[in-house]
Parts: sequence; C-alpha cells; structure tokens
Amino acid sequence: MFSSRDAFENDFCPVRDELLGEMYRANESGLPRLVESVSPAARAMLALFCYRRSHLHSLAVAIAASCNERDLIESGGRVGSTLYALAREGAAKSSPSLSGGRKPITLSTKPLSVLAPIDDEIDDEISEAVPA
Repeated sequence: MFSSRDAFENDFCPVRDELLGEMYRANESGLPRLVESVSPAARAMLALFCYRRSHLHSLAVAIAASCNERDLIESGGRVGSTLYALAREGAAKSSPSLSGGRKPITLSTKPLSVLAPIDDEIDDEISEAVPA
C-alpha cells in the first residue's frame, strides 16, 4: 500500500489528458460510460488524482462512486478511505453531479457603502483666503 505522501510525490494522471478533459466536460449521463472504459485500479488512482485538485473534487467523488473500497485504500491509504466514504455519502443523498452541489452565487442589490456628500465649501474658503 502506498502512503499518502508517496502518492502525492509521484502524482501523475493515470489516463490520457484528452480522456480526463472528456470526463470533466461530460454530463451526468455520459460520465459513467467514460469511467467504465478505465480499469478499476487506474480508476481508483484517477479518483485520487482528481481529489487532490480542488476544482476536480466533484469529479473525484463521481469517479470514486464506481470504485471499490479496497482499490481506493490500496492506491491512497486514508485519503482513499475518506474518498470512498464521501462517494457513498454523496450516493446516499443523490446521484453525483458535476456541479458539486454548490449553492448558486448571489449578488447584493444594496450599495456596499454610503458615501458622504463632498463638501465644496472648504475649497471655496481656501481660495478666497489665498491671494492670487
């Protein structure tokens, strides 16, 4: 079994960059088909590879949902075990989505701060006091 440190130091993507890109862009119905094209051991390593990148966490959880616990633990140790638990937790709530279940961003409609009106009287008083 690899330690988490070994996995991090020897970090490489176990699939072609093109396939990873296809998975990243795939919709929920197309992702399982792409994931099935990868061997179980490489699938576990791919899930861990994606999990170590914050922008790919939701993809990692979706891939890990198709892995067995033993493969994830052999490839990633405690991180693999945690990822397996996250994948099962996500599967219990709903099917894995590529949006990561994030709340949408909302923008405030109120002004950020209220600015005090500019007082031009001070400039007028200074210009009258200084002869030109």
